[in-house]
Amino acid sequence: MKTSVTEVLGIEYPVICGAMAAVSSPRLAAAVSEAGGLGVLASGMLKPDELRRQIDETKALTNKPFAVNLLMRSDNADEMTDIIIEKGVKIVMSGAGSPERFMPKFKANGIKVVPVIPNVKTAKKMEAIGVDAVVAEGMESGGFIGETTTLPLIPQVCDAVKIPVIAAGGIADGRTMAAMFILGARGIQMGTRFLASEECEIHDNCKAAVVGANDTATVIMGRALRHGVRGLRTNASEKLLEAERNGDGKTFHNVLVSSVGNAVHGGDMTDGSLMCGQIAGIIHDVKPARDIIVDICRDAEDILKNFKL
Repeated sequence: MKTSVTEVLGIEYPVICGAMAAVSSPRLAAAVSEAGGLGVLASGMLKPDELRRQIDETKALTNKPFAVNLLMRSDNADEMTDIIIEKGVKIVMSGAGSPERFMPKFKANGIKVVPVIPNVKTAKKMEAIGVDAVVAEGMESGGFIGETTTLPLIPQVCDAVKIPVIAAGGIADGRTMAAMFILGARGIQMGTRFLASEECEIHDNCKAAVVGANDTATVIMGRALRHGVRGLRTNASEKLLEAERNGDGKTFHNVLVSSVGNAVHGGDMTDGSLMCGQIAGIIHDVKPARDIIVDICRDAEDILKNFKL
């Protein structure tokens, strides 16, 4: 399935695995890349030596392109950038701030830069500084979110920039992928769908929670603290909402970090938190990453080719 996104990133299918902190392991990233998509390592909760190790592990599992997600406002962003260059990673998915000050270094080392953006204004700014594509992410997605839903966001971003647009938020099957292509996107990013993949190394209780979710299973927490994050409803989400109501940003952060670990590693879906998008309600099985990618692209192509009113 060839598009401008596959050409820019050197991949077979225009499917990117969203960077999920504490979730996007070398095994998952390599599986997505081996299947022809773009696997992504999430560096947000890693120390520099851990990033080095994860890059090496991913390279041992695949010789195909993969990316590192880099948070621009991280205290160690400079050191992480140097590690990415040192290890020969050729694609950076940036977030949490502008990659502008790193662009000369990225370009000098032949690194493609693809920021995740929440609105048209940011997309236009990213194009102006020379990025290679953008991921326009609607607030249906899991994890930290913006204010605009995917349906109005994608066509407006596509109209505003000439670089390839990758749609994210609310995508998990051929229907939703085809819809994004009709709106103008030329690639998709999925996180929630890959939570329910065989190679995703989260606890089986988390996978069962995703498969068992319905359309109202998620909740947004932290908006009043200017850090809106979407996850499954649990006892932990109630604690997070209480901290938000009290304006207690420190407690919110501490509960969020600890509860994510409780869920992802310990399988505690009562007092743990799992970042998850609204589209979980249409996910009904756990499959290999390759099957997820091949099936969704095949179904999207069939829909686009045979669509009739």
